[in-house]
Amino acid sequence: MDWKQIDFDWNKAKAFLATAEAGTFSGAAKSLKLAQPTLGRQVAALEEELGVALFEKNGNSIKPTPSGLELLEHVRKMAEAAHQLALSASGQSTQIEGIVRIAASEAYAVYLLPSLLLKLRQAQPKIILEVVASNESSDLRRREADIAIRNYRPRHQELIAKRLGDSPYAFYAAPKYLETFGPIRQKEDLNSAEFIGFTENEEVVRHLNLLGLKVTSAQFPLLVNSHLVQWELVKAGAGIGFISKIIGDAEPLVQEVLPGAFPNLKVENWLVSHRDLKNSRRIRVVFEFLTEEFGRLFHQPKII
Repeated sequence: MDWKQIDFDWNKAKAFLATAEAGTFSGAAKSLKLAQPTLGRQVAALEEELGVALFEKNGNSIKPTPSGLELLEHVRKMAEAAHQLALSASGQSTQIEGIVRIAASEAYAVYLLPSLLLKLRQAQPKIILEVVASNESSDLRRREADIAIRNYRPRHQELIAKRLGDSPYAFYAAPKYLETFGPIRQKEDLNSAEFIGFTENEEVVRHLNLLGLKVTSAQFPLLVNSHLVQWELVKAGAGIGFISKIIGDAEPLVQEVLPGAFPNLKVENWLVSHRDLKNSRRIRVVFEFLTEEFGRLFHQPKII
């Protein structure tokens, strides 16, 4: 070990890590119990020392630059090592505790995860669970999350995954909309119906036509950038939408349109984590718990 090459101020690293996780200087300062100017000086000093910009503005918050993301992975490992050292020194290294970040789509985060996380919290009260609810895929290789629930199989070799099963999807509408539009008795009736779509809707239109429909973008008078907003509009009677039957069948304000007419309308479900995280006991515990619970929800999991 060349000790002369190791001249890294851990306080600066902590300031950087806390800021990256909080997304604001004020939030980071609060978590570290520092004055905001003090924390800002520590981050600025680290940037000067390394010769790179670590953060960039992102609306009202800040996010790491590409250089910052690269450094973030190493600093998180330092923090984990420091935490494990403290646990070992106190004789608590066998305990399962710490933060585990779980990424999931908005719909899954709102409608499927809460009851599972409550059960997990009861079993592992010292694990802190952080949910990243977004329809954009978190980059597990850059540690934007520890575990992700995805609707497609990951392709990167650094990732490990378990297939949890497929979710049948279906079309739903509120009785209010169906009363206005008229009865829908066959697939052809959907060719003149109105749907709730998304701001990038071309793929949705294409997929619906692959199901045997003949719809156009003109049949999507309402476009949103959120699955939750889409679902609320469906419940309000603004048009037809589609969602997992696990969620749709549990909602009393809507009814399935043409039950059983689209048996091939399914979405894959995968539980994904970084291969290196198999050495983290708390992440492994959460991964195994979610595998079992989601496997029960989506049928039996298959190890890939």
